[in-house]
Amino acid sequence: MTELAFVVDDDEDHRLAAADLIEAAGYRVMSFAGASGAIAALDEADPAIVITDLRMPGMDGLDLVSALKESGGDHPVIVITGHGDVPQAVRAIRLGAEDFLEKPYNADHFLLVIGRVIAARATRAELRRVKSRIANEEIVGDSPAIANLRAKVSALGPLDVNVVVTGETGTGKELIARSLHAGGPRGKHGFVALNCAALPESLFEIEMFGCVGGAFPGAAVDKPGKLELANGGTLLLDEVDMMPPALQAKMLRVLEENAVERLGENRLRPLDLRVIATSKVNLKSMTFAGGFRADLYYRLAGAEIETLPLREVPGDIPLLFAAFASEAARRHGRALPEITIGLRARLMRRSWPGNARELRALAERFVLGLGVGDAAEGDAEVKVAETLPERVAAFEAREIHAALAQCRGHTDRAADLLGLPRRTLNDKIKRLGIKL
Repeated sequence: MTELAFVVDDDEDHRLAAADLIEAAGYRVMSFAGASGAIAALDEADPAIVITDLRMPGMDGLDLVSALKESGGDHPVIVITGHGDVPQAVRAIRLGAEDFLEKPYNADHFLLVIGRVIAARATRAELRRVKSRIANEEIVGDSPAIANLRAKVSALGPLDVNVVVTGETGTGKELIARSLHAGGPRGKHGFVALNCAALPESLFEIEMFGCVGGAFPGAAVDKPGKLELANGGTLLLDEVDMMPPALQAKMLRVLEENAVERLGENRLRPLDLRVIATSKVNLKSMTFAGGFRADLYYRLAGAEIETLPLREVPGDIPLLFAAFASEAARRHGRALPEITIGLRARLMRRSWPGNARELRALAERFVLGLGVGDAAEGDAEVKVAETLPERVAAFEAREIHAALAQCRGHTDRAADLLGLPRRTLNDKIKRLGIKL
């Protein structure tokens, strides 16, 4: 649906002219002669942007900015100011306005700012959705490949079958296991994880099968193993490819008999559980090479899921990085630095051998100002502008970045779009340190 813009101005000529210009650019427009009318219209309309004059009788532009902020919605505001009102416009930004333009303004530049503000609002909405998915341990991403992965997990979740999840480190194998568990009837019971690579073989049997008191020196009391603790729910065998061969045989017997025998005990305890196994290597190929028991593999692989490395879904990387960075900024009480167009492009070009785990670590460094290596090439440390000259410089840099991106780096076209002589634009690019 076409985005809706509110235009608020007591000057009818300017209000109608601005509305016509915005409509011609493809947006829907609702016009108001005063701020109170715009506030009342929020009950039935959800504007993607509000363009308001600063000076109006009664409730002025500053009051409108404050009221929209207090409403709790995401309605970004562009303030239109007359000559000499720039200090008031800066105050409006401190109150929550997104940007300001001084009359008279260039029509193309006006529409460019509107497009950027609406795009930023859409990004914020998407970021909130991604953060919610991360918080709820859901699979994140909007690429077709990730959508197919989500659909497969959703389809397998309710089925009471064992699953093997294969993929590189940091690709969310445990996240998928938890999603499978939560999506089925066993979700209300326990989810128990055992890392097959983290335990020495001497302790593995005790952790897996449990023991009775007195079974060996030091075993003072009965201890249930992971299998019993997962009874009724799901057992995750993380890095199952690292399970020692002797224990693979014992695990196979447990799955065949649906029962476990504690060490030092001569009775079987019945089991009813689902097993999800994860592996960094292709388990089926490993069985063909003799590195994993084929009969255990077929017991575990009622179904198979392969996760996706980040390099195969580059379009999902910037938003995932932004979500990680936003979470890190909240946790450390820091302002979220600007994630520039250049940084987003470089993030998408990286190979990410550590996948989401590496991306999260990089986002943490980015927020803490520690640099992000070759991903940012100097974009990592972004100073938050406070003074008016700093704000103006930051504003110019954002607009020039956006124009260059829209014109694919052609400075002549960008200069025309911004309404600047080419020499002036080149001077600004050099002064602001903008990389082409």
